Amino acid sequence: MTSANDEGVRLQKVLAKAGVASRRAAEDLIAQGRVSVDGEIVREFGRRVDPDSVVIRVDGTRVVLDETLVYLALNKPRGMHTTMTDDQGRPCVGDLVRDRAERLFHVGRLDADTEGLLLLTNDGDLAHRLMHPSFEVLKTYLAEVEGTVPRGLGKRLRAGIELEDGPARADEFRVKDMQAGRTLVEIVLHEGRKHIVRRMLAEVGHPVRKLVRTSVGEIHLGNLRSGHLRALTRKEVGSLHSSVGM
Repeated sequence: MTSANDEGVRLQKVLAKAGVASRRAAEDLIAQGRVSVDGEIVREFGRRVDPDSVVIRVDGTRVVLDETLVYLALNKPRGMHTTMTDDQGRPCVGDLVRDRAERLFHVGRLDADTEGLLLLTNDGDLAHRLMHPSFEVLKTYLAEVEGTVPRGLGKRLRAGIELEDGPARADEFRVKDMQAGRTLVEIVLHEGRKHIVRRMLAEVGHPVRKLVRTSVGEIHLGNLRSGHLRALTRKEVGSLHSSVGM
């Protein structure tokens, strides 16, 4: 921890530069005990810190201090491949960010026939953790499946079913709507094996007609239009860091 001396940058200036609040408002946050540096609540206006080496949190949410880091949400269209380049000339995620200065990459994958929320970033450490199954970051999908889903299917999926590459289970499952010949269901998983949602639902006799990922952790697709990008908010980025223990 950096002591309050002539080295470093004043904490309220760091918060203002990170877009948390104006310097005056940042001083109020500090006075209210809502700001921590490396896990310690700070109430001193004169505290100086090294932005490159400390972890600052406001109300428990980590503040990203590196201005070069980019965090984006994309509503991936159906038919678009989750690659940054495609040697066959097929439409791919990289087409949408080709003009950006940063070297971005996708966090995990959605198959070509699946649409919805895909995260893009140049924060390699965060991306690695988000994709690692040990951190169990939840992902929510809406699936339109064939047939009428029987009572008790959710219990079966939550208990776990056997696939060719090992057992798989849903963290949550609910029926959202039923019409003749099809059912709309919501399924939440923490793992990301290839085609896992499609394979699970096919295994229980309800092949997927349409699949949309609607959230990753606390990041939600919302009303983001297909093929469009938006920057994550400071709170959303902080929630991702918290979800993987950063």
